[in-house]
Amino acid sequence: MEYGRGGRVRVPVGDDAARWATRGKCLRVLVVVHNVTAATRLLDVLPLFDDDLRVQLLVTCTGSSAFAAGTAELLADTGVPVLPWEQAAETKADLVVSASFGGQLDALTGKLAILSHGIGYTKRLATPDTGHRTPDTGHRTPDTGSRAGAVPAPVFGLAPPWLLSSRGTPVADALVLSHPEQFERLRIACPEAAPTAVLAGDPCFDRMLAARPRRERFRRALGVRPGQRLVVLNSTWNSKSLFGDGTEVPGDGWCGGDVVAALLARVADEFPVDEYRFAAVLHPNIWHGHGPGQIRAWLDRARRGGLALIDPLTGWRQALLAADAVIGDHGSVTYYAAALGTPVLLGAVPLHALDPDAPISAFMREAPRLDPDASLAAQIDELIRCHRPLPGPAGFTTSVPGESAARLRKLFYSMMGAPEPSRPATLEPLPLPGYEAGTVTVPLRVLTRVLGPEEVAVSRWAGQRSGPGPDHGGELHVAVHEDTREVDSLELADVIFRDGEPDDPRFGSPSLWTAEVLRRHRGCSVAAYVTGPSECVVRVRGEEPLRMRAVPDDDTAEVSGADPAAYASALHSWLAADGREAVTARARPARAMADGLVLRTGDQLHRIRVDPLTPTDPAG
Repeated sequence: MEYGRGGRVRVPVGDDAARWATRGKCLRVLVVVHNVTAATRLLDVLPLFDDDLRVQLLVTCTGSSAFAAGTAELLADTGVPVLPWEQAAETKADLVVSASFGGQLDALTGKLAILSHGIGYTKRLATPDTGHRTPDTGHRTPDTGSRAGAVPAPVFGLAPPWLLSSRGTPVADALVLSHPEQFERLRIACPEAAPTAVLAGDPCFDRMLAARPRRERFRRALGVRPGQRLVVLNSTWNSKSLFGDGTEVPGDGWCGGDVVAALLARVADEFPVDEYRFAAVLHPNIWHGHGPGQIRAWLDRARRGGLALIDPLTGWRQALLAADAVIGDHGSVTYYAAALGTPVLLGAVPLHALDPDAPISAFMREAPRLDPDASLAAQIDELIRCHRPLPGPAGFTTSVPGESAARLRKLFYSMMGAPEPSRPATLEPLPLPGYEAGTVTVPLRVLTRVLGPEEVAVSRWAGQRSGPGPDHGGELHVAVHEDTREVDSLELADVIFRDGEPDDPRFGSPSLWTAEVLRRHRGCSVAAYVTGPSECVVRVRGEEPLRMRAVPDDDTAEVSGADPAAYASALHSWLAADGREAVTARARPARAMADGLVLRTGDQLHRIRVDPLTPTDPAG
């Protein structure tokens, strides 16, 4: 593609495009992006035009969203010619596809199809002040929330201010719905637009349904170990969301009040890191409204404590499929989680912001709510143990599961007046995310209990006031990652660990690194270099280095899923207990090598073999 003055595209469209274009007779499909949020749904459907040499894709941005950040980069990543809005309005298209009502859509030429970028149309929103719709014709309604005597705001996407032009005619030629119940609400709210409705399913949900068999791969990609539970914190945008700092709405139930700040502290204090993995899925408007750098800064300690921060464009669906439970709010992602059958606990429920006739409202009234005064760990355990999926979310998300690709492609080509390709219509499979180990670098408070001659239970917490004390029948010690931000804690650590490749020249070798750590930190008893997902090199003060590695369980033939850094804490505890039995320091590692150890994290058992590090070992 070539750009001229003002960023206008010269090829494959433009004033002299016929002179330069290689394929100039293509049908033109113009994809209209409002912001990153709407773009996620459009990216779902773009593959429906793959392999068709008759179609030229074009993309433009309305420039009407308050959340403009990130949009230009996303459009550039598509590799499709990006038209400035003014040029897009001048360019004849055979089909225009949007996933939002933002911008002057009726200024574009070509048949217009509008998709929802969530689970249908559910939220109340102040009508747009666009100048080309109906803001001054009596349709405009302030976003009054639930104030007494106030007229509630209309439902976004199902009311005349969005659906009708200033002439009173439908803006869209086809309004794509995923369930007949949406048509009934449309027919009541805006009968003039009802004839444009097309039932074509939910491509976003269909991609999730198709990816269900890969759940375990998604869990491994997120660093979820066997026996761990993955809990996803999910928030839509605005001050009343789970991530918002809003306040309680009188008569609307408990919501807002800066829930997430309290949640993050409680996650670190109540949940052992070897038994639970947490991830955060935040709405793109949070990311791009406040800035990705700011989000990472706000969640810095939580991330160092093991929280996975999920990419809002490419990773959130995989996280939902991998989750054991979701703590969410009134956003579409929470409802998608419930539709997948995942246990959901509502942390923010601003019912006034929802259409009371939408299925999501019924779900929000029925689903369990977070009790801010009760133990969060106990609530999550009970949620998972007692979960019975509500029928509403799965039934109302789409009435035609698995059919969106075929229905949408048929709609698009019929709108262009062109025959469909002969091959089946398909959507892209959800990609496998990159591996995220979830290394914890905040100081860990470790409770250990020696349960038998070779068995040690280990529980590690990342909170500042975390875990039970010694009165729970065990010993406490501190384990710290060498790269911790709290560098003073290294002088208090009983166990210091790190992870890396065994042949990383920066550390010499795991053997040299462990010796260096014990020499530098005189109060440390054990140093551990994690060399892989199930093994590490450990040095006890005054001893030669050892290799600790998981071995297959006798019954299941599965290898331990525990963090190898926990092996070092188990060895530290076992040696301390053995020392109290007057076994000599020289004999203690020998016994460990002969018998190995059994590590218990939660209800999981891990068999660990302990061997001397041989001179020919690369880690030596």
